[in-house]
Amino acid sequence: MLATLPLKEMSLEEKFITIETVWDDIVHNSPDFPSPSWHEEVLRGRDEKIKSGEDQLIDWETAKNSLKYLSNENSNI
Repeated sequence: MLATLPLKEMSLEEKFITIETVWDDIVHNSPDFPSPSWHEEVLRGRDEKIKSGEDQLIDWETAKNSLKYLSNENSNI
């Protein structure tokens, strides 16, 4: 089954909620779903930036709030 979403009518926040809902479903209902090999490379690079102090971790709620803020800033352009 292929669901069609009204993406052009959805706000950025609604799109992120949809992505989060789909991802949660995949994680909980497909535990053996393999990660692509490039994921390991990306995670390794991010880990190196964290260890070197070039980047820092933030919690998920802070990240979502930052994305909402950026979305609101861009919608005023």
